[in-house]
Amino acid sequence: MSMGMVTRLMGGMVAAVAAFGLAVSAQAQEKKIKIGVVYDLTGPLAGGGSDLHYLGAKIMIDNFIKQGGVEGYKIEAVYADAQSKPDVAINEAVRLIEQEKVDMVLGFYSSAQCVPVAARVEQLKKFMWITTCISSAVLENRNLKYVFRAQPSGSQFGEMSMDFIEKNAKEKFGKDPKDLRVAIIHEDGAYGVHVSKGNEAGAKKAGFNVVLKEGYAATAPDLSALVTKLKRARPDVVFHTGYNPDITLFHRQAREGGLKFSALIGHGAGYGVYTKLKEGLGKDVNYFYNVDPISIWETNQKSLDPKLLPLIKMVGEEYDKAKPGTTIRSAHVGMAASNTYLFFTEVMARAIKKHGGIDPDALRKAALEVDVPEGGTMLGFGAKFAGEGSPIAGQNLRAAPVVVQYVDDKAYVVWPKSQAQRDAVLPFPAGTVYSAK
Repeated sequence: MSMGMVTRLMGGMVAAVAAFGLAVSAQAQEKKIKIGVVYDLTGPLAGGGSDLHYLGAKIMIDNFIKQGGVEGYKIEAVYADAQSKPDVAINEAVRLIEQEKVDMVLGFYSSAQCVPVAARVEQLKKFMWITTCISSAVLENRNLKYVFRAQPSGSQFGEMSMDFIEKNAKEKFGKDPKDLRVAIIHEDGAYGVHVSKGNEAGAKKAGFNVVLKEGYAATAPDLSALVTKLKRARPDVVFHTGYNPDITLFHRQAREGGLKFSALIGHGAGYGVYTKLKEGLGKDVNYFYNVDPISIWETNQKSLDPKLLPLIKMVGEEYDKAKPGTTIRSAHVGMAASNTYLFFTEVMARAIKKHGGIDPDALRKAALEVDVPEGGTMLGFGAKFAGEGSPIAGQNLRAAPVVVQYVDDKAYVVWPKSQAQRDAVLPFPAGTVYSAK
């Protein structure tokens, strides 16, 4: 063999080895999941709780990045700001999918954004994991294949608060449920409308006398007319679903207008951010109620899977670093952290191990196989998703909220009884802002 032939042969071998190396390198680089994360980082919804959900999701995503990813797949997160606007949320989701080439989208605080975004992501045949928004309209009767929600639905929130009052009507108010006067007020977006529908269904079941049901625009500059209607209706209990600053505006005008009633039940969103409530309303927030998934720092740790306890501690420490001086850790941070953890450990890991990767169909199959018992998430509830053919396909059937009461700068679970940390204070004590006594 001539030296020329040897040289050419060696050159070919070197080129082949190099090409093989590049192919192996490219294959290694492909073992990555790119996640588009969408929350409201600016605008009114940011301070109303969305920035806290962003924080919770980011804490958990960063934790998995530090661990090197999931089942050999690296994690890359691309964050986007929905700016508290549905059209921006849609545009950002599409941009992440079409331009940033993300494999899936995660997050979403506002139900008004979730409903149209879910439809668009489904159309693009990408996977969507909802950590937060609760409107029943996101999933109900839509038979979406690639959209999954770990949270309870809005109707569950509304029904839970009514059940709580019904079970306490006789003992706490001295009235039969049929004699209890209730008012349902709500912001008129997808979130408020669907929680109020749950309120209505729960009120009908309990036999309450609904003396007022009214929606309003979350951006309304004046709610005094609503306060006047409530004064005329004379409710014993007000059930309110709103964001912030509409909650603050309502309560300031209610106080100024001399509105009196015996109990206030809020439903997540603005009522789940105690720091903002206290900042806007001061001591008036004492004895308010809020319906939300339980705070991960309030769950009965003896009932949880032991592997979750160090994670709960880690999320709390990272929260304190990000928000020093917080009086009560918002349940919002823990919600997003827990629901994000559920995705990585139960959906993504299963999709890779059992279904060969992280494409939308693999993730969908994995999500439908999730079967986490009660106590298997940081929020205390389990996870099992409704499948194709169900009117609520994609909904976590084992998710459930609790009722929390704020008392002297602390949050206590008061309902259901199985989770209760103390007895509920009903009605408002004498001398509080809404008490007639």
